[in-house]
Amino acid sequence: MNSKRIALCLTITLVVGACRLASVAAPTVAAPSPAASTAAPAATATQAAAQPTPANQPAQRIVSLAPSNTEILFAIGAGAQLVGRDSYSNYPAEAAAVPDIGGGFTVLNVEVILSKKPDLVLASPLTPPEQIADLQNAGLNVSVLPNPKTFDDLYANLGTAAQLSGHESQAATLIDLLKLRVRAVTDAAAQVTQKPLVYYELDATDPSAPYTSGPQTFVDLIIRSAGGENFGANLNGDWVQISVEQLLTRQPDVIALGDNTYGGVTPDQLKSRAGWEALQAVQQNRIFVFNDDLVSRPGPRLVDGLEAMAKMLHPDLVK
Repeated sequence: MNSKRIALCLTITLVVGACRLASVAAPTVAAPSPAASTAAPAATATQAAAQPTPANQPAQRIVSLAPSNTEILFAIGAGAQLVGRDSYSNYPAEAAAVPDIGGGFTVLNVEVILSKKPDLVLASPLTPPEQIADLQNAGLNVSVLPNPKTFDDLYANLGTAAQLSGHESQAATLIDLLKLRVRAVTDAAAQVTQKPLVYYELDATDPSAPYTSGPQTFVDLIIRSAGGENFGANLNGDWVQISVEQLLTRQPDVIALGDNTYGGVTPDQLKSRAGWEALQAVQQNRIFVFNDDLVSRPGPRLVDGLEAMAKMLHPDLVK
């Protein structure tokens, strides 16, 4: 997988949407207590810029370090409280008006974050622990929203963000709506008697050894919840490199091009790959582009991803 695609997958996901990225996971960081502040050394000029949230008070100036966090905050009505967001936060459209503080796959600029005078920095498991420590040492209040592995985990993240920002009522309404939408899809999928085998393509920079999504990722969960079978469900790892021979042996029924989102891969390009013409999905034109952001960003649009996958696999059952 090329370095640009790896950076995008790691920064934006997960999923990468709900990937098991234990190597970079960080525990939730609680706001510093008054006692801890008293015991700390005298604040430097840099630390003095920090604006810790008063105990039990909703944050009013929030910096988001992940696209999923930004989407969550806007979805629960807290978008106006954002004073900074990472470079990859591009949804909803209103996020473009929030100052870009950099970050993403690069080292965070603590000075830039401090200049926004946040009373809350909302990080993700992809934020390296040492960078979280740098933010804390500068006197900032940091919380980490974990990567969800189930829809219930997603609802819990929405609730946590709502408590931190003071939007519990809006989040409760959103969660109820998301639950209804998920139930509508899973009820329809339960009627399926034949589950199509789905090859979800993450990257095919080397067409002879493409990457797909493994088990216990959100791609896997969404395919299964939508009434399909994930090609990578029995493989080892979150992002797994496979061979064309494996594809030819198992013959997926459907090909979903997640790499269209950032790689621009099209069905016609896939059809032109050497050896791929022998795939039944290619011969039957069962190749679809898929918005990878819907399954690689663990926010409310994961439910959009579920609905899109279900409509792609079972258009007669899910409208």
